[in-house]
Amino acid sequence: MTATPLETIEITSETVACDGGGGALGHPKVYLNLGDKDHIDCPYCGRQFKLKPGAKRGGGH
Repeated sequence: MTATPLETIEITSETVACDGGGGALGHPKVYLNLGDKDHIDCPYCGRQFKLKPGAKRGGGH
């Protein structure tokens, strides 16, 4: 059984930072990298970050 993410956020970059939102009620900022996947879940808050359809890969530094 797969848990449903609390929130799904579309992104245009393969790397994203998550701090849980909510200011002091959030969590430590973590940087997540999609790698070869099209989505990744934050290990702290469960937010799912999904690559927006049509976003180009490999545009990093």
